[in-house]
Amino acid sequence: MEITRSFTRRIIWAFLVGILVSIVLIGVFPSNTPDWLWKKVSVFSTVFLGIFIEAAPFLLLGTLASGLVEEFLDRKWMMKIASGHGMLSAFAGAFMGLIFPVCECGVIPLTRRLYKKGLPLSAGVAFLLAAPVMNPIVIASTASAFGWGRMLVWRLGITLFIAVVVGLIFYVEKDSSKILRQVPVTVHLHEHSHASSGIEITFISKIHNALVISADEFIEMGRYLVLGGMIAAGMQTFIPQTTLLSIGNGPFLSVLVMLALAFILSICSTVDAFVALGFVGAFSFGSVLAFLTFGPMVDIKSLLMYRQVFQRRVVAYLVLIPFLITLLTGLVFNYFLP
Repeated sequence: MEITRSFTRRIIWAFLVGILVSIVLIGVFPSNTPDWLWKKVSVFSTVFLGIFIEAAPFLLLGTLASGLVEEFLDRKWMMKIASGHGMLSAFAGAFMGLIFPVCECGVIPLTRRLYKKGLPLSAGVAFLLAAPVMNPIVIASTASAFGWGRMLVWRLGITLFIAVVVGLIFYVEKDSSKILRQVPVTVHLHEHSHASSGIEITFISKIHNALVISADEFIEMGRYLVLGGMIAAGMQTFIPQTTLLSIGNGPFLSVLVMLALAFILSICSTVDAFVALGFVGAFSFGSVLAFLTFGPMVDIKSLLMYRQVFQRRVVAYLVLIPFLITLLTGLVFNYFLP
């Protein structure tokens, strides 16, 4: 009951803040505002809304899956299944996206919830990195944009390789407290309330609890989606993309530019293949592949969300290792497999 009231207060505050921001924007920009400033504001608003509208449904899908996992997935069952994997847990985690089709926003709260249910560190890291690409929705969208050819095959292959490698790196660490941040108290409130009461939980009650958990996590993670979307929109508005594109002609710089664009644009993995298709012809195969591989793993909004699950040092690994492997892959394609 207390959680429901807390959630309601958050919704009311978010609504009031939205109204306040709208009033401020209207008041700050008078009718005689220069056209170039209005255009900047218009571009910023359009880009931000595009990012948010793309990502919000998938964040909601991820938080809904998180709530269902909390209520219906038995921890003992998860630990029993996970204990049998050993080092293969990283491979298992990389293919979990086929079961949980979530993008880079939705996968983060779901991974945190699976960790609480006993998922091994290596499997969770591999799932986190691979799921935004290794899922039916993104496979279908990539095939629609590029066909059932080598771009799709290499995107899946390189993503799987990076996810498994990073997952195996974390396999050697047995102390999860060195990897994971402590989950906020608001996320814990549901866990033992029914178990301690001794009352049998009905199916309807579990659905209700799952929805409440989903709403609570959506508000928590949604803050960072909004903040990340605003940062990405600001960078796209005030840093001319022509500046980045003009230096992306060489086999080395083209990969760096596309990696930077993947991070800055923060496009949802379900639609990024159609954006990447626009770069074909102007950029090499290796640089476009780097864009499609690195973007779903690391962008501005997901970077902020990573900090809600992992320690700061771990977040650095989750960014640098995929970046270096993707950079090397792009260079190999540009220099040796043109």
